[in-house]
Amino acid sequence: MQIDISGTVGETAWEELRHFDGIRGSRFGPEEGSSGPCPHPPEEPHLPGEWCGAVVEFQNNFLAEYALPHYLEQARVLNAYIETDSDA
Repeated sequence: MQIDISGTVGETAWEELRHFDGIRGSRFGPEEGSSGPCPHPPEEPHLPGEWCGAVVEFQNNFLAEYALPHYLEQARVLNAYIETDSDA
């Protein structure tokens, strides 16, 4: 997923998402993709246009397909897609 982090500090945007029940694991951070290095001190809010990547893991593709709309309807989620194990 791509998460809009503008106007928040640190990982606040990720922490405030309504996460889907039954996730197997998750990761969030620039190592999952980003709009680039933050040009501001860590204690200041992220600038407009900044985004950070996230991965949410599910037991199976059926559950992932059910969860996808849950994430896409949230204002800070800019993009999300399902990647199967065979895609990795």
